Amino acid sequence: MSKGFRLLRVEYIFSVLVPCLLCIYFNNYDPIAHIWILAGFCFYAITGNTLNDAIDMDDPTEKETLERVEGYQKKEILVLSISSFVLGTMCFWNVFVENLLLLVYLILIVALVVFYCKFKSLVIINQIILGVSHIFLPWFMIKINAGDIALNIFPNLSAFEWLLLSSIASVAFTGQMLHELIDGDSLSKLTLRKAQYVIWIACIISLIIAVSSIILTQDLLFLPIIIFPVGILYIFRKPRNNLLGRTSLKDTGIILGNLIFAYVIILILAS
Repeated sequence: MSKGFRLLRVEYIFSVLVPCLLCIYFNNYDPIAHIWILAGFCFYAITGNTLNDAIDMDDPTEKETLERVEGYQKKEILVLSISSFVLGTMCFWNVFVENLLLLVYLILIVALVVFYCKFKSLVIINQIILGVSHIFLPWFMIKINAGDIALNIFPNLSAFEWLLLSSIASVAFTGQMLHELIDGDSLSKLTLRKAQYVIWIACIISLIIAVSSIILTQDLLFLPIIIFPVGILYIFRKPRNNLLGRTSLKDTGIILGNLIFAYVIILILAS
């Protein structure tokens, strides 16, 4: 396989597809009915990855990005970004013709992702933006595409779904913070002690939401969610000054995310 496929970073696609697939699974939707949205998000994830690299390759401190794009010019990276954007848009077009409301939600997702790519230095705010664009809004789009709508504009979510979304978002929030410390992004600009406190607070909130979800719903699906904040709390049991460039930790998180991705696909196929 050409080393150029590393530029696509398909291993990150799970971050937007898992919420979509969980929404399909818990609502007993037909996955084929949402195939255009799933395919569109795959291509848009590649668009975001390549656009992010095109922006970061001008920063000499982005060592991982510079290694990945070595030998490529910015215009070549942008060609990949534009091409995947066009392909994703063609996929989404098949659902837009039936429901223009989905277009509104997609435009909001794109705007939030572009904002994140341009202003990654914003502490905490950008982690929230990433959670909304990668978890909440894709889930909403699946609900709307299924016709599960309230007031002709909002998705109709059950209390269980809000719990599940909150659990996923809180875990993703803590994972993204660890990711940024490894990459030397916004959170790394804080002092070691402040970064530790921020992550502690986020992990404790994640644990409270996940444990409450298990108690209220008696659904063991929330059990794996507990493992992630516990692991991150262990990593930050003391202030860490040696995380910069520790790609092994980041890779472990990505692999775990893809294992969950595979598990959710199995759940849908088996249901």
